Amino acid sequence: MAKHSSVAMALFRKRWLIVVALLVMVSVTTAIAVIVRASLESSCDCRLYMKNQKQYNSAPESVKQIGVPVTQSPLSFMKSKLVLLVSHELSLSGGPLLLMELAFLLRGVGAEVCWITNQRPSETNNVVYSLEHKMLHRGVQVVSAKGQEAIDTALKADLVVLNTAVAGKWLDAVLKEHVPHVLPKVLWWIHEMRGHYFSLDYVKHLPYVAGAMIDSHVTAEYWKNRTQERLRIKMPKTHVVHLGNSNELMEIAEDSAAKRILREHVRESLGVRNEDILFALINSVTRGKGQDLFLRSFYESLQIIQERKLQLPSIHAVFVGSDMSSHSKFEMELRNFVTSKKIQNYVHFVNKTLTVAPYLAAVDILVQNSQARGECFGRITIEAMAFQLPVLGTAAGGTQEIVTNGTTGLLHPVGKEGIMPLAKNIVKLATQVERRLTMGKKGYEKVKETFLERHMEKRIADVLEDVLKHAKRHQMT
Repeated sequence: MAKHSSVAMALFRKRWLIVVALLVMVSVTTAIAVIVRASLESSCDCRLYMKNQKQYNSAPESVKQIGVPVTQSPLSFMKSKLVLLVSHELSLSGGPLLLMELAFLLRGVGAEVCWITNQRPSETNNVVYSLEHKMLHRGVQVVSAKGQEAIDTALKADLVVLNTAVAGKWLDAVLKEHVPHVLPKVLWWIHEMRGHYFSLDYVKHLPYVAGAMIDSHVTAEYWKNRTQERLRIKMPKTHVVHLGNSNELMEIAEDSAAKRILREHVRESLGVRNEDILFALINSVTRGKGQDLFLRSFYESLQIIQERKLQLPSIHAVFVGSDMSSHSKFEMELRNFVTSKKIQNYVHFVNKTLTVAPYLAAVDILVQNSQARGECFGRITIEAMAFQLPVLGTAAGGTQEIVTNGTTGLLHPVGKEGIMPLAKNIVKLATQVERRLTMGKKGYEKVKETFLERHMEKRIADVLEDVLKHAKRHQMT
């Protein structure tokens, strides 16, 4: 009985330490305009989701003794394998952070992992320093992109993962005559959906690698067609791997007490009442993410509510992903629009942060408004669904593979054609409380069925196993 109590108390303390850390991070994020080194070191635990002590083969003795089985990771076959991960950059963008997650998953099963950043800045900034420090702390070796050590590591490695199309330039620049020896064990993880990445400078070696891994079916099809039509090259064997939510994020999403505390804290910091309806767009503030079009939709929704004389609590919009230090032209356009329409009391800008859980706990609806071909996948969408939030998304890209229109959210067209449909969808979910809550529950059920960490881990394991077999067959010929 004492053992049960000690385990429960340990879990309780861990959970509330996470909540306290998140609250601290929210306070820091809303108080300052830049991400400092200390905040990164704390927030990576919340956003990158991986810890040295994984649930696999690392349960405390008190748990093992009371008969709780230890789950074996589907990646356990990677134990003692040498894996080289090559990223085009090390930043807070999705590609590098996903590769770091893979690094920590592999370290969790005993793989030897080396990391190369191809476009590392000459002067180490706070972001690079903190992320490299995090990797070194987890046992990931950081290797210089150039020089003999990089070549030797690539030649010795059992598996090489190139992350994003841009990372392809590293092959010729560094490996040179060794490229043909390395290609049969390369897995190319592609996240891009923009046309300018279809350049032979980046992907001329793509047909000769062991395989490609892409985050959505629509992106895989797009790459297949564009490489054939524009470059006259053929894609290698391609694996579609949908991402999954981390165990750490799910713990917060399923803890009603933690969510209540986070919700109260964030709303208080924004000046939003508990009964108000809060919409969030959580992405880097860039034109491709569609913040400008969402703002216009949000304004139109306010006009509809006023014209129809609908009796509602106030509706608010929060943009998480601002960069107040850069003063970009696009962000200034957004702020000027807010001022010109006199909606400053209903629109809030929050600086970019790795700690999205507090904002997901605080809002009522997520907006995923990425334009053109949409998101390759859009991980924030499944994170929002874990928090039982309905999603208003563009009918483009990977969003269509996540959101079931009319069931877990509502889809609208990209571009200016989507402004009024999105405005009407905002009003629908603001006025139809039961529908909003039902969509959120359906989204959560879909996450539990398809988008958990263990689902992603199994999908990635299947790909890595296939790539290792390919490399072994080539070695024997």
